[in-house]
Amino acid sequence: MSALTRPSSSATHPSLWFGAAMTGIVVLIALVSLVWTPQDPTAMEMTQRLQGPSALHWLGTDRFGRDVLSMAMAGAAISLQVSFVAIAFGMALGVPLGLFAAMRGGVLDEAAMRMSDFIFAFPALLTAIMLRELFGPGALNAMIAIGIFNVPVFARVTYGAALSLRTRDFVTASRLAGKSETLIALDHILPNVLPLL
Repeated sequence: MSALTRPSSSATHPSLWFGAAMTGIVVLIALVSLVWTPQDPTAMEMTQRLQGPSALHWLGTDRFGRDVLSMAMAGAAISLQVSFVAIAFGMALGVPLGLFAAMRGGVLDEAAMRMSDFIFAFPALLTAIMLRELFGPGALNAMIAIGIFNVPVFARVTYGAALSLRTRDFVTASRLAGKSETLIALDHILPNVLPLL
């Protein structure tokens, strides 16, 4: 078994469990908000504006009298939805691009990485503003903008890891056995890159 496929000792690291617990809490709050919030997150009560924490409003109210806790709970669900879709979009395009560039090499490698640099040159916020002007406001456009920004991130991580793996003995043995570059990438390179992703 190669060093990259061995289980990592970082699985017992306290920061991993702390991060997992915090993520779990946010996911739980988001799931609860789909069926219940203490108040209607969109209801405005001007007589209750800018109130401090109380039994009725645990985190107080904003300048429109909306319950801050209810808005935070509802916002958690939207934030998770946007982040999951954006990450999935970035991975779906970035990982194949990075694998393709590392396995093919030459002019195709250079072209793929320069395209990645071109996308990286535009900040996510600028892309979001451009998409908003083209297609109008909405969560979907925000997801696409963040996803486009994530493509070169995943492409570079995949590219770097695949480049170091393609010269390993198990990859050379697969080539000698007659496997195509595509099969090698899918069967041997990608499983070793996934922990990094």
